[in-house]
Amino acid sequence: MAEIVISPATAGRFEDAEHALTGGGDGRSCQCQWWMMPNAQFQRLDTAERTDLLRNELAVASVPPALIASVSGEAAGWVRVGPRVHQVRIARTRALAANTELPLDDPDVWAISCFVVRREHRGIGLNARLIDAAVAFAREHGARVVEAYPVDTAVAHASANELYHGVLSTFLAAGFREVARPRADRAIVVRDLTA
Repeated sequence: MAEIVISPATAGRFEDAEHALTGGGDGRSCQCQWWMMPNAQFQRLDTAERTDLLRNELAVASVPPALIASVSGEAAGWVRVGPRVHQVRIARTRALAANTELPLDDPDVWAISCFVVRREHRGIGLNARLIDAAVAFAREHGARVVEAYPVDTAVAHASANELYHGVLSTFLAAGFREVARPRADRAIVVRDLTA
C-alpha cells in the first residue's frame, strides 16, 4: 500500500507544489491564484506571472496557504486552505457571498477552495485525506469554522477539471454540513471547529 504524507506547502516545497499542480486540469495555468484576486486582475496575468505569485506567496506566508499530499514520496495532490478573508474572490462571487451564513470579514472563518490531484493518483481517496488534513491544519491555526463550495455529482456530471471545488459527498463524509445551495449542483458546506 502506498504511503501518503500530507504537509504544508512552504517555500522549500515549491517544486513539489508545481509537480502536484501540473498533473492534470487547470492547476498548471491557474497556479491556485483564482481565488486570490478579482477576475480582471487574474485575466491580465499569464501562467508565468501566476507562478511567480505562488512562489512569492509560499515564500512570505506566515502560515502556509495550502497542503501537499505525497504518495510514496511523489507530490500528488494539493489543497488550498486558509482564512477566507485572504481569498478575496470568495466575497466577490455573488452566489457564495449571498448564501454564506458567516460574516465575510470574519478572519476565523477559513475556506477550503481548491483541489488538484495528479491523474495517476486519482481514485485512491486523496481528496478525503486532504480534507481531513486541511481541517486539522485550520484548527491548529485558530480557525473557528471551515467553509467549502463543493460540487454535488449526484445532481450533475462534472469533469475532473470542474472538481477543483471538491465533491459534496466527500465533504459530508468528513463531518461538514450543507448550509446553502446557490446552484442545483453547487453547495456551501461548513464544519464548526469549536464543538
